Amino acid sequence: MSGDVISDDVVSGDVVRVYWRPGCGFCSELLRGLERAGLVFEPIDIWQDAEAAAFVRSVTGGNETVPTVRIGGVALVNPSTPQVLRTVAEEVPGALPDGYEPPARGFFARLLARLDGG
Repeated sequence: MSGDVISDDVVSGDVVRVYWRPGCGFCSELLRGLERAGLVFEPIDIWQDAEAAAFVRSVTGGNETVPTVRIGGVALVNPSTPQVLRTVAEEVPGALPDGYEPPARGFFARLLARLDGG
């Protein structure tokens, strides 16, 4: 499910929330990348928050796949830092650091999006 984008009416709000769990290398990588970019976000440990774990399961088909990121009306499952930043720019641009320009999509990402109809 890497990098899946899931639009859902249950996902709302202007706060960027990163659902993670201890020991998850993908989570650590994403959290570091978002911190380096200067993005303000709320990290939520799904092992300490039953409601957060339930939310993650609701957008991942019953799995506790992390990192899962909630941005406005969009949930991203196991996204890259650039994917999160692009989605923040589209959904809640006020959450980006002043003067931040999200990176452009690379060649293969553009090609895949084109093949997928996007």
